[in-house]
Amino acid sequence: MLTTLAASATLGTYPAAGQDAGADVPDALPDVVITAPLPGGDLALDAVPANVQRVTARDLVPGRARDAADALNQRVGSVSINDTQGNPFQPDVSFRGFTGSPILGTPQGVSVFVDGVRVNEAFGDAVNWDLIPQPAIASLEVVPGSNPVFGLNTLGGAIAVTTRRGLDGPTAGIELLAGSFGRRHVQADAGGFGERFDYFVAGNAFDEDGWGDHNPSRVRQGFAKLGYRQGPHDLTLAVSYARGDLAGNQTLPRSFLGDPRQAYSWPDTQRDELVAMDLNVSHRLGSGWTLAEKLYYREVRTHVLNSNVNDAFDTSLPVGPGNEPTGNAIEQLCQYRPGAALQLVGRGALGGHSNTLIAGASLERASSHFGQYNQEAGESRDTASGASLVLGTSLEASTRTAGFYVTDTVALGSALYLNLAARYNEAVLTLADRLGTALNGEHRYRRLNPAIGGTYHPSPALTLYARYEEGMRVPTPVELTCADPNAPCSLPNAFAADPPLAAVIARTTEFGARGALGARASFTAAAFRTKLDNDIQFVSSGGGSVSAGYFRNVGQTRRDGLELGLDGQLGRLTLGAHYTLLEATFRSPLVLNSPANSTAGGFSCATCREIEVAPGDRLPGIPRQIVKLRAELAGAHYALGITVAGQSGQYARGDENNRDVNGMLPGFVLVNLDGRLELGGGWSAFMRIDNLFDRSFYTFATLGENVFTAPGDRFDATGASWRAEQFRAVGAPRGAWLGIAYRPAAKDPVQRR
Repeated sequence: MLTTLAASATLGTYPAAGQDAGADVPDALPDVVITAPLPGGDLALDAVPANVQRVTARDLVPGRARDAADALNQRVGSVSINDTQGNPFQPDVSFRGFTGSPILGTPQGVSVFVDGVRVNEAFGDAVNWDLIPQPAIASLEVVPGSNPVFGLNTLGGAIAVTTRRGLDGPTAGIELLAGSFGRRHVQADAGGFGERFDYFVAGNAFDEDGWGDHNPSRVRQGFAKLGYRQGPHDLTLAVSYARGDLAGNQTLPRSFLGDPRQAYSWPDTQRDELVAMDLNVSHRLGSGWTLAEKLYYREVRTHVLNSNVNDAFDTSLPVGPGNEPTGNAIEQLCQYRPGAALQLVGRGALGGHSNTLIAGASLERASSHFGQYNQEAGESRDTASGASLVLGTSLEASTRTAGFYVTDTVALGSALYLNLAARYNEAVLTLADRLGTALNGEHRYRRLNPAIGGTYHPSPALTLYARYEEGMRVPTPVELTCADPNAPCSLPNAFAADPPLAAVIARTTEFGARGALGARASFTAAAFRTKLDNDIQFVSSGGGSVSAGYFRNVGQTRRDGLELGLDGQLGRLTLGAHYTLLEATFRSPLVLNSPANSTAGGFSCATCREIEVAPGDRLPGIPRQIVKLRAELAGAHYALGITVAGQSGQYARGDENNRDVNGMLPGFVLVNLDGRLELGGGWSAFMRIDNLFDRSFYTFATLGENVFTAPGDRFDATGASWRAEQFRAVGAPRGAWLGIAYRPAAKDPVQRR
């Protein structure tokens, strides 16, 4: 199930303690939606020309969603998950064929904001889902398309996360959950307000042994927000701390899938640590004008250990120092991001027509310090090693970005709204090689991106809309230093002095409708096209290290799509059905390196490892169809829901010509259950079952060379039995969890001013 902008019933939410489940369910969305990064940039729902979707805090409790990425996958249409790392907190979240990923080097296309602070990290635009404070989230709003107001990296959409504060109402509660895979989860929050001050604090701890042999998770998150208001002035100061210790079990070659819990090689670990501060001040200036200012600081430290196959192993030489089959890449990345933003909102009349003007500016300077070490590791798939570390890369990157935006929405009549918007972006990336000069360079990008849209209401029950908008993504430091096909990177290491990359330009057109079907049902329909010029794709080199490759501009690509949604309520039963049809295709002819593709010459042919990609060939890793169905039966003291989610097949990375003998990765359908029972006195019990029928499924595939082909799946030092295979990311088996919560009945929240 997903909740859409036009939904007039909240699907899949639990009634609050003491609420009559038979009463009308409150709206899934209020009558305003976020249209600009900073708080206060809201528009009336009737004036928004987009199929915006929202996830509420009630969808993010431990019994319903593990974290923000899990909630998006369950609740939002056009979202799918590629679990490339084999860890639940490291998914690639794909929306309309664009990705928000924690994996350094994944071409990104979705921007993510937390209270107006962009959390795509500077070095690779990566989104660390484990660092978003899940217990503090009030809502997740997904704004589709290339809306220029949201700035860089908004190619396919923007996700605006709003955190809670004490003015949302006095709160106190604790929730505990345990069950399959050794999962233990506890979270607590408290908040309140006085005459001028309000506060909110929350924290959680998540531990899991993992369903595979080598994918445990440990996540800690803490969040505190202090608010002050007096007259027209409002101030909040938020502080966040989070740490994630995550391990994954990678993709597996098809010949290893008899034991899907194993890892191809191990260990593969990533530790993220965040410290962030965010100061927001707003002033009501009178006559409908509001000024908001923001200062923030974000510091993220990441440590990665990647077990890798040595693509340079020489079978003609003996195994030993200098010619080891495997090795480890150990990376240290520190990113520091101070920034500031300013936004002015005016609401009034223009020529007798109601008008909303939003203008803003942002400035940020990020510093990234990256160091990568290589370590030889021997012949075992277990690459734990005591060999010395050899420094391979030491890079400092500075990213300076500035943006100026304006958007104006005017009511041309009682049934017609027009929206005009534009944003000017400038980005300067400076690279400094601390071991020499090979990586030195400065890259500058600037562009003005426009947008125009409108809504028309032929009746109170129907809204029609159309829009056109442009966005831009600039290459990241990791892409600029890994763009040479003659020197592929085993991400994110082995950087070289590479050719510059052009900025990606997105142009989105969308037409849609939303409305009511009687008093208890609603619908949405949207048709969209996003065309990219100078798209950047990661091209696999196809060796034994399946993550090795390089970045390049691939000309034009396109995402054409259709979204349909139907939501309704029949007595105590709420229902939702949502469908996405997506054609993500190359539009320019290409010649790509992919020796593991059966239509190429293979690894033994040094001069014929390429494939030809024709316009119309589908982009890898993107399913063509996504279906999400939801039904929930709710009573005065209980709720029981079932979710059915499915997606069609997708092509493997390396099969960009769609002709590899392995064919497509098969699609799948999963059934999940959840429920809640009120026990009285503020206590409740809840449960969740994922993959009820324990289906085997795969979320991602890549083509590579399997070198562990000797008896017992050991390394073949002769290379005689090495073979090209399709490597698959295995989905989690059935899991069941039970929990208990204590939350006293909350008083009515204070109306925000």
